[in-house]
Amino acid sequence: MNFVCVKDFENHAYNVLPKNALDYYKSGAGLETTLNNNEKAFSRLRIRPRCLRNVSKRDLSTTILGSKISMPLGIAPTAMQKMAHPEGEMANARAAEYYETIFIQSTISTSSIEEVAEAAPNAIKWFQLYIYNDREVTLGLIKRAEKAGFKAIVLTVDTPFFGIRFADMKNQFTLPPHLRLANFGGEKATKINSTKDGVSGLNNYVNNLFDASLTWKDVAWLKSVTSLPIVLKGILTAEDATIAADMGIAGILVSNHGARQVDGTPASIEALPEIAYAVGNRVEIYLDGGVRDGTDVFKALALGARMVFMGRPALWGLAHSGEEGVKKVLNLIKTQLDSTLAISGCSSIGDIKKEHVVWDNYYCKL
Repeated sequence: MNFVCVKDFENHAYNVLPKNALDYYKSGAGLETTLNNNEKAFSRLRIRPRCLRNVSKRDLSTTILGSKISMPLGIAPTAMQKMAHPEGEMANARAAEYYETIFIQSTISTSSIEEVAEAAPNAIKWFQLYIYNDREVTLGLIKRAEKAGFKAIVLTVDTPFFGIRFADMKNQFTLPPHLRLANFGGEKATKINSTKDGVSGLNNYVNNLFDASLTWKDVAWLKSVTSLPIVLKGILTAEDATIAADMGIAGILVSNHGARQVDGTPASIEALPEIAYAVGNRVEIYLDGGVRDGTDVFKALALGARMVFMGRPALWGLAHSGEEGVKKVLNLIKTQLDSTLAISGCSSIGDIKKEHVVWDNYYCKL
């Protein structure tokens, strides 16, 4: 079959992945209103193309935290990728390396920091961090990421504990027995396989080991123990974005955690404009959540994002054919972005302005 869009890869993944893994990857919190809105909100945005511009030569490259990348599309952190393909995070990182873009590795990955670094030594790699009750564990992860050549720490700030996900509860989700949380040994690698009183193994793991008492003081602590730039992932309000900028944080990843934390939060693309307005150029702004097409990337850039990341589409690529599948997904969206750029009258990423995109009600007012 000739796959021509991300939906084709998604449909294929739905047919080949085991139910336990598929439900974990695809589900959201609660009744999944926000999950559905993450994608639908993009459809409420209208592109205002400008005509008769010289777009014969186009450049999709940009610079993120000082690193030049080939396009403003990277791979978001998603957990336990070996459920989708035996090479998991390693294959995903190699695909990012091939396309000269950023790969973010999850703390709860099924390939270790060192394995990913060895598999894709030239990739621009960031490490997504959860802070554990045991700060020595957290500090150890940071130092390993530094030693392995990772370029940034992405602190997830929207997860004092994991949200209520019905699919995982029904499935009593646990990691398949042949896999492990590769960044850990002992209990921290195996506790995810323990279920109790209708709580999934994953939620049981998080509730027992993650630190739910985190405050902005802990962000300051993180800044004090690493020289790497820090990106805060999970911010959805101008108020929190302003605090982050005031603290000198390098980047904000506007994200609702793939709509997996609490149902009823805004779609990431809905939250983006107020954050961009609040902090302007004081901090680099990125977005994940609902990105399925090159037009989505264009819209996010117009509304203030410097770059976007995708999570589930990369998993669907992995489920199709590992590294090659992720490359195909990246190439599809890159091609769509290039087409959108040109037809909208832009020859570079810097040409995209906020005037290129409006919400659908703009035309009702005219």
